[in-house]
Amino acid sequence: MALPDSLVEVAYARPERQWVVSVSWREGMTAIEAVDASGLLRELTELPRDTLLLGVFGSRVEPDQPVRAGDRVEIYRPLRFDPRAARRRTTQAARPARRSRPGSAPD
Repeated sequence: MALPDSLVEVAYARPERQWVVSVSWREGMTAIEAVDASGLLRELTELPRDTLLLGVFGSRVEPDQPVRAGDRVEIYRPLRFDPRAARRRTTQAARPARRSRPGSAPD
């Protein structure tokens, strides 16, 4: 469902719950201004305004990025771990242990 031409959505999610708040859009509104208008920073005290990671429809944006009517501003949670490192650990754990053949040099 499309938003009216005068609104912007602000979204934040935890594993157990998500928030989506519609705010009135105005010409020149920035991503951080939309977040401020949503009231989520007052409700969710774990969100530090100065270091928020924001996006619009899945693409990272700077807080001062202007938004358009109908945009969805997303507040991203910081990563707890590097997903590439986690994949590497999972792959290494799934590999069978390499055994040396008799008479061959050790790895």
